[in-house]
Amino acid sequence: MTAPEDNECGENRLDSLKQRVCAAVDGERERLIELSHRIHAQPELRFAEERASAWLAEYLAGQGFEVEHPAYGLPTAFAARLGAGRPRVAILCEYDALPEIGHACGHNVIATAGVGAAAGLRDVVGDLSGSVVVLGTPAEEGGGGKIIMANAGAFADVDAALMIHPAGADLLAIDALAITALEVVYRGRPAHAAAAPQRGINALDALVTAYNAIAQLRQHIGANERIHGIITDGGQAPNVVPARAAGLFYVRAATTEDLRVLKERVCACFRAGATASGAELEIRTRDLDYSNLLSNGVLAAVYAANLERVGRRLTDTEGAVTGSTDMGNVSKIVPSIHPMIAIAPPEVALHTREFAQWAASERGDRGVIDGAKLLAMTALDVLVDPAIRAAMTVDFAAGTAAG
Repeated sequence: MTAPEDNECGENRLDSLKQRVCAAVDGERERLIELSHRIHAQPELRFAEERASAWLAEYLAGQGFEVEHPAYGLPTAFAARLGAGRPRVAILCEYDALPEIGHACGHNVIATAGVGAAAGLRDVVGDLSGSVVVLGTPAEEGGGGKIIMANAGAFADVDAALMIHPAGADLLAIDALAITALEVVYRGRPAHAAAAPQRGINALDALVTAYNAIAQLRQHIGANERIHGIITDGGQAPNVVPARAAGLFYVRAATTEDLRVLKERVCACFRAGATASGAELEIRTRDLDYSNLLSNGVLAAVYAANLERVGRRLTDTEGAVTGSTDMGNVSKIVPSIHPMIAIAPPEVALHTREFAQWAASERGDRGVIDGAKLLAMTALDVLVDPAIRAAMTVDFAAGTAAG
């Protein structure tokens, strides 16, 4: 009895390709881990990731990719391309850090897993129809680099967008909420707080009134809605009625429409502070609004099927990680996934100094290598199997219609 003949989408051929890409990633292990640790040791904030973006672009050029750096109007963005035509899979890298706590979101793992996947795919793309593009996307931690790149056409000819994010569990998706960042400024009138307080208009009182109104509003919002903020300017001296006060607030909701409604309720609280105090109010949106994430069900299932190859299993706690990401905006343009890969114990929260330590640990290093293999294998599934591409397109259309 003869073995079944491999065809364009034959399981035997695809299995062989996956073995090849995983072996190629293993061959780059030391270089990838060194790169991850180098980025981790020299954290750079949003839109200032000069070293990280240059290192990643240099690595990809060394792997034979055609590299554009800078790209799409952003000095720290890049695009690295291999192959030609469609289908085209985009693998996304993030590499910005957080103020004071460095890579407490593990973007060094995201970045090096992304370029590691590219290295794994290098020698097989030429045997396939289609192409791979690695996109370096700056400023995820506020700034919306992916949105800027999308507006410049980065995803115009892309069939699927893939990335992984480190966490304390292996999950198919983050519970990513839509978010807007609101800066508020109140302007009052200064006066001597002891000699002539009646002559002043207290801008800080206006902001505190609004802050307390928001605290009361929190009792009456949805389970997937969040409002949190800080006072960034509360005056300069206690014996002077504050003539200026300012704050920064994040408003999150499950969908962009829910966010629009909640944002108006929050702005009503800001206006109440101005009305009560007599201060003038200015509200402005900082950065770009992030959309909720639409994780493509077909792509997520393909990713999940590849987990066993790297010795991982999904954690049965979907929704365990809540946050916001500009990958949400990408997910409404092209079928996308944003799975979480465990590099730390489940009790360790993102955006903490403790998580930053895990991002450069042995478990973090394993996340780099496993993540690279998972992204590469999932990209292969999309490139090789037209049935997967057709199904993910149907799922995408249904998801975007639902919001």
